[in-house]
Amino acid sequence: MKIQPHYKEGGKIPRLKERAGVPYFVFPALEEIPWVAHGFSSRWGGVSCKDFSSMNFSVGRGDEPEAVLENFSRMAEALGVERDRMVVSWQTHTDRVRLATEEDEGKGVVRPRDYRDVDGLITNVPGITLVTLYADCVPVYLVDPVKRAIGLCHSGWRGTVQGIGEKTVRKMAEAFGSEPEDLIGCIGPSICADCFEVGPEVAEEFKMAFPAEYHERLCPFYGASGKYHVDLWLANRLVLRRAGLLESKIHATNLCTKCNPQVFFSHRAMGGRRGNMGAFLCMKE
Repeated sequence: MKIQPHYKEGGKIPRLKERAGVPYFVFPALEEIPWVAHGFSSRWGGVSCKDFSSMNFSVGRGDEPEAVLENFSRMAEALGVERDRMVVSWQTHTDRVRLATEEDEGKGVVRPRDYRDVDGLITNVPGITLVTLYADCVPVYLVDPVKRAIGLCHSGWRGTVQGIGEKTVRKMAEAFGSEPEDLIGCIGPSICADCFEVGPEVAEEFKMAFPAEYHERLCPFYGASGKYHVDLWLANRLVLRRAGLLESKIHATNLCTKCNPQVFFSHRAMGGRRGNMGAFLCMKE
């Protein structure tokens, strides 16, 4: 199947790539680092059927475990990483970040996870691939090219308000000595502001979490729909700036998951009858 994603204005970030029959998306800024393998999956290139068709990475929604495992195998081949060294988050919209070590290899793929409530992962172990799952929420990739360390976090609206991106940066500083100004941050495909309608109570959470000068852009009120909207791309950029990243090293998507149901799974577009995409980030050995 030929994928034709519809980007918002302002270029094409991230760009589409295909390898071993698996289409996925990559950031040029991370492609330039020779020891980094990364990607964000589309909903195609796998073996899952029906509502999960075809590249679903979640077993908790009713898909066949054998199909999900094969999807992990195919994605690993496309990225050039080892499937059995992947470490998968256990996402519950928290701000908790876990240090992934050799003891965690394979958890969530070929071994059960012995942790819960983990929406962010960091590591400096070559060969480990960090994995987080999505269907509209924001993937945030972090790479330290100086200390050679990586982080990946799932930033839904609750995680964004709680500043999970900033907490992932802090965790990398504590564990690896990372300096925020050295980090490269990438904000991946997720729901855009035009599509992300929220109630006034959610808009108020964002207004409390971010300076007043950004409120009009972060939480615009659309008169036609009578709803507030939230710009998660801008919010996560502000979170990374607050964490100390340089503006020039933050690369934000303009690819909306809800605008592209033919390319991505989207909770807002599909409800509960859908699979999950995966974000993958690895330090090559």
